[in-house]
Amino acid sequence: MNTAVFPSFLRPMRADETSKVDTLLRIAFEGPSEAELVIKLREAGEMAGEMVLPLGDELIGYYALSRMVLPKEWLCLAPVAIRPDWQRKNHGKRMIGQLVAWAEGSGQPVVVLGQPYFYECAGFSRERAAQLVTPYPNAYTMLAGGEGIPEAKLIYPKAFEGV
Repeated sequence: MNTAVFPSFLRPMRADETSKVDTLLRIAFEGPSEAELVIKLREAGEMAGEMVLPLGDELIGYYALSRMVLPKEWLCLAPVAIRPDWQRKNHGKRMIGQLVAWAEGSGQPVVVLGQPYFYECAGFSRERAAQLVTPYPNAYTMLAGGEGIPEAKLIYPKAFEGV
């Protein structure tokens, strides 16, 4: 009999899981910055969705989608976290791959700022983000969903100021 433990399917975060998400973010990022970003996004009503990867009663993965100020219909992916003892086992790639499939299938543009190798392996494109005007380094800005190579100015939610 196989007794291997494997996470469940990615699902929307429940309201009673906010403290578990906070703990996961503080552990995964070795500090409070990303947990505080999530709190600010929630308080400002800028959160579009939060997804978790459960393992029994625990959460080993998480990502947040917030609404961009501009372009209005776009979403921003941040933060993304996998509990350190579950990293490098393709769980993050699987989570983000599912998000990219949704963005591509729905035509919903999702922008991310992060490590190109990881996000490009999951389906995001730096090439498609090349014409975006952003307050962050273009080399780390990627796009999924939508069409073509858009030209747009990115204005992130206020919660991202100072991040």
